[in-house]
Amino acid sequence: MSDWEIVVGLEVHVELATETKLFSHAPNQFGDDPNTNITPVCLGLPGSLPVLNRRAVELAMTIGIALGCEIQPSVFHRKNYFYPDMPKDYQVSQYDQPICIDGALTLPNGTEIGVERAHLEEDAGKTTHLGGEDGRIHGASEALVDYNRAGVPLLEIVSRPDIRSAEDARAYVEELRSILLATEASEARLEEGSMRVDANVSVRPIGSSDLRTRCEIKNLNSLRSLQRAITYEAQRHIQLYESGDAPDQETRHWAEDGKTYTLRSKEEANDYRYFPEPDLVLLDPDDVWIERIVSSMPELPSQQRERLIALAGVDLETAASIVNRGLSRLVLGALDHGADATRATNHALQNLTVSGASDLDPKLFAGLIEMETSGSITATQAKTILVEMVETGQEAASIAATRGFESMDSNELEKIVDAAIADNREAWSKFCAGEEKVQGVFVGAVMKATSGQADGKAVSAILRARRG
Repeated sequence: MSDWEIVVGLEVHVELATETKLFSHAPNQFGDDPNTNITPVCLGLPGSLPVLNRRAVELAMTIGIALGCEIQPSVFHRKNYFYPDMPKDYQVSQYDQPICIDGALTLPNGTEIGVERAHLEEDAGKTTHLGGEDGRIHGASEALVDYNRAGVPLLEIVSRPDIRSAEDARAYVEELRSILLATEASEARLEEGSMRVDANVSVRPIGSSDLRTRCEIKNLNSLRSLQRAITYEAQRHIQLYESGDAPDQETRHWAEDGKTYTLRSKEEANDYRYFPEPDLVLLDPDDVWIERIVSSMPELPSQQRERLIALAGVDLETAASIVNRGLSRLVLGALDHGADATRATNHALQNLTVSGASDLDPKLFAGLIEMETSGSITATQAKTILVEMVETGQEAASIAATRGFESMDSNELEKIVDAAIADNREAWSKFCAGEEKVQGVFVGAVMKATSGQADGKAVSAILRARRG
């Protein structure tokens, strides 16, 4: 690929974190029984009329402001084509007058990606095909339709074709997801479909400014799939050009066998027969409304990274990792309560992969770190307590007392270490000869003898002292 340049633009569909749907009072809730969160508006029944969700508009503007977009008057349109899981056979969306335009997203590495627009629209329902392969329609014997998702508020965020690598595409989605979480505008869960990514991929010779034929890869539901799909599709285009052929403009599906497959020819705007939605008026937020949202904006990921670097002394990669995991609030809050920075960041990177970790009270987290720093509990005990803190919300001291965790007397620990040395003379000889890796034999024996209550660092210090 050294003679070719990748050109990528991303369309990210984000389900907004509202209590109800975009145009009806039906609950916006994931995981409920099929076809329970529906109203006549969701089903497109005659006589039903849409009423715009004010909160959805506020969240759309919040995201737009976070991306540096201009907030402008916008118009809803009917986008017409056959939706098997949208009973009215059109989608209410924004076409040539979206609510957010002309923004940008800066990646942690400093690369700026333009954001062309972000527009509001309603989601379609969900069709599940049975009897075929991989849940696809081809070969299926029947289909089940769930309208719970029909009408859920979406914001479609469209980047400019400024992305030049699969790695930057992944970084763009990670940064965007961090913004969504920081603003609480969406749960942004790729695995649940509340954040879905379509990638438009083309290639061109290095030095060219042409935009060649692109293919759209639909509904990429993980960062790994996004990166792999873009890489594969770019290589496919290059092979076609170098063999004297060219790709067709089309929509393609990414399969986990590592390839993309044709879904359909790519539609153009005129295929959808857009026309203004007659039941909705112009959406024109005034300056007071916009300013109120601007004044309530939380700390954004770029600002969080800067504070982590300044306060915790970590590098950019570590700060970005903490932010991407949604743990920056927890770490920064713990630092505000006087927690040791190294222990706080290490826990975030290594021991807080459990669900719900981002909701942990920073003060409780700081309390755990203080117990660990003072030697009241060991590092191993701290890991155990941390998991239980996330699950129960209890204080570290209470959990430690219940579990019988307490720091060991140094004289008692030295006796246990000496016993481990006596029981493993051959390993001790190797350790004394400089084989550091056999240290694990003694640490493991001490941990077993103390039911995990010994401090591994203290054990290592005693071993080194004994070796002289």
